[in-house]
Amino acid sequence: MTQEKATPLLEVTDLTVRISTKAGSFHPVNGHNFTLHKGETLGVVGESGSGKSMTAMSLVRLLPKHAARVTSGSIRLEGRELLTLSEPEMRKVRGSEIAMILQDPQTSLNPAFTVGEQITEALRLHAPGPRSGMRERAVNALRKVKLAAPEHRVNNYPNEMSGGMRQRVVGAIAISCEPKIIIADEPTTSLDVTVQAQYLRLLKELQDDTGMGIIFITHDFGIVANLCHRVVVMYYGRIVESGTVERIFAKPAHPYTEALIGAVPKLHGHKGRLRTIPGQPPAPTELIEGCPFAPRCDKADDRCFRENPPTFDADGDGEHLASCWRMVDQ
Repeated sequence: MTQEKATPLLEVTDLTVRISTKAGSFHPVNGHNFTLHKGETLGVVGESGSGKSMTAMSLVRLLPKHAARVTSGSIRLEGRELLTLSEPEMRKVRGSEIAMILQDPQTSLNPAFTVGEQITEALRLHAPGPRSGMRERAVNALRKVKLAAPEHRVNNYPNEMSGGMRQRVVGAIAISCEPKIIIADEPTTSLDVTVQAQYLRLLKELQDDTGMGIIFITHDFGIVANLCHRVVVMYYGRIVESGTVERIFAKPAHPYTEALIGAVPKLHGHKGRLRTIPGQPPAPTELIEGCPFAPRCDKADDRCFRENPPTFDADGDGEHLASCWRMVDQ
């Protein structure tokens, strides 16, 4: 897999989000730093509640009103700061430059409108053209995601389609305006294994054709191995490890990453019991002084419970970073 390494499509620096609730305040996104280049797929991995989806919503500024706000940091799309855009300016970015594919197409599609009407709505908002050509553009979008008989399916309602077909429709809406970046938030979770493989192959083909960048959110390191170029691993709202897929699979530097990789079923070699991670992730409102993973880590020592580790350079070239006190001894 190759990708261009010029100016990043997306550059996120020290991004922090604060949520205030009756139970207290917490940071679901805490000091994030990462980049995305043209033609690159960045995997965002972690258990439920680690802050993956909140990170995605932060990038397109769709945080819950009155409860969540960005308290620091920068989100730059091809050098343009998104956090300073007005809401009308940001609405032009959503869909046309950054599009999202959500986990459940049932909640993304309106059951009262045909899929063709929902695709043409996106086109009218972000890529206007002659009304006479809108239907054909919708058909072409369905054809790009390899939906069978697109000329017929464009007139279908969502309930007339299978789950895999609906997920392709959501993908068609996302790519219809030819965005520079697609954020895919666990889009294969509800699909069976065969359809999942087809969908991942489809994303690769679309990326090869358009050069778009993809942020793929998942809890499955198996998907990361097959789809992504680089990966960030999240825990308790923080990025605990980041680097290329090859380096992280070859030598994970954080015990949490190592445990997640160990939980992936193996097709070859020893087929013993899969590794499990004891305990549960901490509650978002829980105040933790040391490493948030320490209570579940079999390598933790007293220092891990007292002090939260900074980010260390695992390989000395800035390409593989991890937040673990074990790095001091290596």
